[in-house]
Amino acid sequence: MAETKREIERKYEATGPNGSTGTDGASDGPGLPDLTRVPGVAAVLDRGTVDLDATYYDTADLRLAASARTLRRRTGGDDAGWHLKLPVSAGVRDEVQAPLSDQVPRALADLVRSRVRHADLVPVIRLRSARAVRHLMDADGALLAEVSVDSVRADRLAGGDGSAEWTEIEVELAEGGDPAFLDKVEKRLRKAGVVPAGSASKLARALAETGTEPRVRSAKPAPPVTSGDHVLAYLRTQRDALVELDPDVRRDLPDAVHQMRVATRRMRSALRSYRKVLDRSVTDPVGDELKWLAGELGVDRDREVLTERLREAVAELPRTLIDGPVRGRLRTWSAARRGGSRRRLTTVLDGRRYLALLDTVDGLLADPPLRPAAAKPPQAVLTKAVLREFERLTDAVDAALAADPGTERDQALHEARKKAKRTRYAAEAAKPALGKPAKRLAKRAKKLQSGLGEHQDSVMARATLRDLAGQAHAAGESSFTYGLLYGREERTAELSEAGLPGWWERAVEAAEALRRTR
Repeated sequence: MAETKREIERKYEATGPNGSTGTDGASDGPGLPDLTRVPGVAAVLDRGTVDLDATYYDTADLRLAASARTLRRRTGGDDAGWHLKLPVSAGVRDEVQAPLSDQVPRALADLVRSRVRHADLVPVIRLRSARAVRHLMDADGALLAEVSVDSVRADRLAGGDGSAEWTEIEVELAEGGDPAFLDKVEKRLRKAGVVPAGSASKLARALAETGTEPRVRSAKPAPPVTSGDHVLAYLRTQRDALVELDPDVRRDLPDAVHQMRVATRRMRSALRSYRKVLDRSVTDPVGDELKWLAGELGVDRDREVLTERLREAVAELPRTLIDGPVRGRLRTWSAARRGGSRRRLTTVLDGRRYLALLDTVDGLLADPPLRPAAAKPPQAVLTKAVLREFERLTDAVDAALAADPGTERDQALHEARKKAKRTRYAAEAAKPALGKPAKRLAKRAKKLQSGLGEHQDSVMARATLRDLAGQAHAAGESSFTYGLLYGREERTAELSEAGLPGWWERAVEAAEALRRTR
């Protein structure tokens, strides 16, 4: 069973030939100044020295290291086992832990699958550290942070046979602590001549000093110039989001499924909208696979949104209007459906089809099937593509406004919503090239999409409420509350339909402004 903890820490170089403290004299151990002078610290407790032995695993071409992820098997200390560290932000990582075993635990291997793909995880670095530990305590005896001085030896196990030694200082915030406290510790360390470490992790330093470093994508790629440059830059952003969000979806983090689905849809939309830039005979099969993935992600996401909508609706009702075990029935309905969809989604992410899609997208971006328009300046090419999507949206909105109330209009409004989304994504992709006009259209299309999305959510909520009411009636329970909620959803749909002309008018204005820039 894997467990996760949030790790907030900072690393520093030990100064002087032996990690000496600087010029103030007093110290709390080798390499450390007197830390009782840090505001809020009442005592510094010596927790002794522990020997740590860690073997780091990666692919032969160091794909994990290139993306600032580390996977290790460590013995010694109070947290021996397997550790996978995933970056969250600067100095913040989630550490997913699993018990000691001879092989990489499946739970951790799955969390790096989108980066590793079919490559083997092999030992690449062994780090042995003698860690001198100090605990910074407040006046109430609570732990504020752990400070350690690590004497490290690194040995290369793959890709070379070098070794290196160094000493570093690590300050890790106590669980639930205020990150601002680390600023106070750093101020004290800097005053004593201790400086931040040049490497983000021990593994990064070990790789740099014992052999070949991982190849990391340029943080600042060349700015896009042509139409093809802009479209490919947008597609790369969505591909990176897919890979990045994969472990978050597996860990069931909030909004991860939604964000991954959005990245999938954005990529597919760009392939369809910019077919004058990329050859459809190559991209259409990729788009079909992206549609499949979005559909699989949608099974979980749609139910998640619907459950939250109904829960909020029930919570807003006075207690006198809740007749029967409404909340309990909703919980049962949600748990039964979500459990099945979660298992299905995990199976999808572990499957060959999904990994093949990621490989195919990588191949498309590495060797893009560019058409002649890709070499042209973006203003004309991208503007034309965005306006083409807006024309499709115009037809869909006209059809919705002309449709008869009821099922026919509901379906027409849903189609208009999908066209609004495509217009929005096309404008977002063109925004770096076309500037404010594309940004404004994307914003107006999003507003239209959101309004129509509220209408579609109401349609889905009413269908679910009918089912729940039927289940309640069959069980001898009152269906009054479900009928009340159904009526409120009908009113929500009416308000969405009433808002359509205004949203549409503003979208038309934005499209005309973009058209004039041509």
